[in-house]
Amino acid sequence: MKCNVGKTEQVLRISSGAIIVLAGLYYRNWWGLIGLAPIITGAARYCPANAVLGIQNCKVTSSNQAP
Repeated sequence: MKCNVGKTEQVLRISSGAIIVLAGLYYRNWWGLIGLAPIITGAARYCPANAVLGIQNCKVTSSNQAP
């Protein structure tokens, strides 16, 4: 998997996911589990939706550049 989530987007995804999970816990609602998706995509720095749409927010370096 190539990196397609930049640092700023990573921070936003993880923090928004944590807020959604905490809101789900506060309201005792299963909908809070939706917050796991942005946490996982932020931690992995790969988003399948970005790949399908052709969005690349990760800086290209020699380690993550296609051969």
